Amino acid sequence: MSRALVLRALGLGDLLAGVPALRVLRRARPDHEVVLAAPGVLAPLVDLVDAVDRLLPTGELQPVPWTGPPPELGVDLHGNGPASRVLVEALDPGQLVAFDGGPHWDPDEHERARWCRLLHEGLGVEPRDGDADDLLIAVPDAPVPVEGATVVHPGAASGSRRWAPERYAAVARHLAAAGHEVVITGSAAESPLAGRVAEAAGLPPSSVLAGRTDLAALAALVAHARLVVCGDTGLAHVASAYRTPSVVLFGPTPPSTWGPPGDGPHTVLWHGRAGERGDPHGRACDPALARVQVREVVEAADALEAATPPPAPAAARD
Repeated sequence: MSRALVLRALGLGDLLAGVPALRVLRRARPDHEVVLAAPGVLAPLVDLVDAVDRLLPTGELQPVPWTGPPPELGVDLHGNGPASRVLVEALDPGQLVAFDGGPHWDPDEHERARWCRLLHEGLGVEPRDGDADDLLIAVPDAPVPVEGATVVHPGAASGSRRWAPERYAAVARHLAAAGHEVVITGSAAESPLAGRVAEAAGLPPSSVLAGRTDLAALAALVAHARLVVCGDTGLAHVASAYRTPSVVLFGPTPPSTWGPPGDGPHTVLWHGRAGERGDPHGRACDPALARVQVREVVEAADALEAATPPPAPAAARD
């Protein structure tokens, strides 16, 4: 069997934003085994992506541990420069598809559309309406920590994408008072942050799920959730992957490049100014994100509740 090696050794949100492009690849090369080179920690969600046959664990910008004959096709779905391209070139693929030296890179293009276009142009695939929004994945066969919960996720990989904890607490307090079963999620390292948010919101310690769920359980939680409130981070993409209603707070990166599909039950809040673009890896809360107010988030959550019909059982969304 012919093999296609795809490099996207990035994080959770990056994996899910790349799903539409992986489906374009599957359509273009239905006879290929699609091997995704990505961090091993993402395996529980990679297994839910129907366009991937096998995960090849690797680290960001590390040599790809490929074995056997060269792949017939190598795809750099990681970046637009030589740092990632040379890792795919080193495998000596029969055909290489990449932005560096290939199609034009547009920094203002939406992430999902960008990688679909790379495959459209690089493999001569006719674009289809909706390609970039073809991002739903299967629901994991894992226990749901809390059925029908409202998930508040205050963490993010960088400080510039973390809204103030006391503001998350105010939102959580409002939602709990409105009858939501609120849980606070995060990584093990974010457990102290989640605990502070829960305490300030008047929630019991049992509401803190940070550090207590693996990736499959977290995906199951979101797939069965009533609502998600978070910043521009991986969990927002999980909500998009299951069409779970979400309120997503943006800054420093605009939703025009990383936001959820416009036709889903998702509300984005963004107060970036013309010409203003911050550092997505910065340490301090970005000014655009800081301009988002508690009142806006509460109103957006209430409006979603009023506009969104009760969700179908998550299994029906597989």
